[in-house]
Amino acid sequence: MLSFRKLAISSAVVLLAACGGGGSSSSDSGSSTSSSSSSSSSSSGGEFSLENARKVLNTNADIAFATYSDSVDTAKALQTAIATFKAEPSQANLDAAKIAWLVSREPYGQTEVYRFRLSPIDSTDYQNEDGPEGDINAWPLGEALIDYTVSGSDFGADQTEVSSSYPSIGYPQENIINSDVAIDDALFAAVADVGDERGVISGYHAIEFMLWGQDLNTDGSADTEDDREMSTGGNILNSGGHRPLSDFTTDANAARRMQFMEVVAAKLVADLEAVRDGWAAGSSYRTAFTTVNTETQAVNRMAEILFGMGTLSTAELAGERMQIAFSSGSQEDEHSCFSDNTHRDIWLDAEGVSNSYYGVYAGYDSDLDGTDDVTTRAVNGYGIDDYLNASGNSALDDKVSTALSVTATNYEAIDASARAGTPFDNLIMDEARTSDNPVAKTILSLTEQTLRFAEIAVAIGYDGSVVDDGATDCDTTQPDQTCD
Repeated sequence: MLSFRKLAISSAVVLLAACGGGGSSSSDSGSSTSSSSSSSSSSSGGEFSLENARKVLNTNADIAFATYSDSVDTAKALQTAIATFKAEPSQANLDAAKIAWLVSREPYGQTEVYRFRLSPIDSTDYQNEDGPEGDINAWPLGEALIDYTVSGSDFGADQTEVSSSYPSIGYPQENIINSDVAIDDALFAAVADVGDERGVISGYHAIEFMLWGQDLNTDGSADTEDDREMSTGGNILNSGGHRPLSDFTTDANAARRMQFMEVVAAKLVADLEAVRDGWAAGSSYRTAFTTVNTETQAVNRMAEILFGMGTLSTAELAGERMQIAFSSGSQEDEHSCFSDNTHRDIWLDAEGVSNSYYGVYAGYDSDLDGTDDVTTRAVNGYGIDDYLNASGNSALDDKVSTALSVTATNYEAIDASARAGTPFDNLIMDEARTSDNPVAKTILSLTEQTLRFAEIAVAIGYDGSVVDDGATDCDTTQPDQTCD
């Protein structure tokens, strides 16, 4: 899995600062007292409604708080499932922990549209890039640093090796699990400071690796570029890696694997709680984001929303998470490569973008059937679509809605393929990489919808970009081209 997540954040900071969003907008709210009018003429020539802009911002904040709250709840459920598995290490409890992990991804995936804008996931103060995202969802994972791996043509040393400079671990002869290094918060802090892109050992994907292991061939080999197993009729527990129960029972390092998951899960919950609290009513970030007194402030805040939507759509999702894997054919480059849950990552990221546009959050899927059934924190608020229609831009709303609908059709096809037994890592194999492939179609439609977001920016009087062009080397108009 190649990673440009850190790079993406850094570049986003630069562009936001240059465009007056992100860090600079925080101080704007504190210093400006220039206007309290409810409407004025925007630079685009249309009527700009400060009142309606405030509705958009508050709904955007409401959705963030709801989705992060659901993410905390499901992460705690995962933590409980791991504790139960540790107390009684049975196959049934291992499967239950896997299901808890899959469910935990359902609300979290919908939050990723809040990245790239110095919100609490990426920043603790609305100015600096010091948020916990790298500890929550970063990849590629340093799986070879954590536990045993198998090398082969699809898991080459260039993709799995990590720096040897980690303290107290004699890598590559040793890793965290088979050494005697203390598994505690100090270890995670020390590894994070080394800065190796493949040194990620915390967050969702660290737990995913521990539960599933590498997604190898059924014979245990890693040479999977031309011969990958299909999932068994879409059975989620028979897809992805096949880590044996004995790794947690009779293996000499079984207790350390349990301990590792416990520590990672506790850290995940704490990090998510911090992000959630940043969106709570009365918090400093939420107050700064939603308090706008002038048209300029309001436009910049709405542009932050559009920047997150555009950068996630094109640079991160279409480019880094899909095209790199699609063009290379390597499953090591797919997002949730251990569990084969990448089809849900794609759906949920794209759904989060749609949520921001329509000002809605339907909840999350707790039984993994593809339908949201936990709706206690559902939000049905004032979206960008409402803003456009109220300001006489119904034609643009139609164009954006059409683009989002096309994207939904395409990512739903990826999801349907996985549920029918052909997961993402099979869709990116050589023989499947055609223009009719739903992965290629989704990359193109995500790119297209971002062009419509740029039109929204113009309509509200914002002259900056809605996508961090430096966040990817992929030309997402050519899905089969490599991203050099």
